[in-house]
Amino acid sequence: MRLVPRSYYLDDLFDNFFTTEENSLKSDIYEKDGKFHIEMDIPGYRKDEIKIETNKGNIVVTAEKSSEEKDENKKYIRRERVYGKYQRSFYLGDIKEDEIDASFHDGTLTIEVPKLEEKETKKYIEVK
Repeated sequence: MRLVPRSYYLDDLFDNFFTTEENSLKSDIYEKDGKFHIEMDIPGYRKDEIKIETNKGNIVVTAEKSSEEKDENKKYIRRERVYGKYQRSFYLGDIKEDEIDASFHDGTLTIEVPKLEEKETKKYIEVK
């Protein structure tokens, strides 16, 4: 017999205190060999649950899953893996959107984004 319900324990109170959507998809972005490289941790998702969109130098990564599992014989004490949607966006500037390459292996998404060649836009103005 339980005298105190599980929901009164302090571990339940602070479980999600520091968790937000922004810090759930940890990412590293670096530049190497004329490309931006994005490495993002997305554990627990399959590659068909991940979408990558680009628009005018913005890259948006969305990972979404929902659980359709229903089992009447299970009596859950705690259920946290039912649904999850996380999204991160990055602005990278002038990029070659048609040449972006992405791979997903062991919970890590790797995206290679080729940069457009920088054109010299400096002009000299003659003073009259």
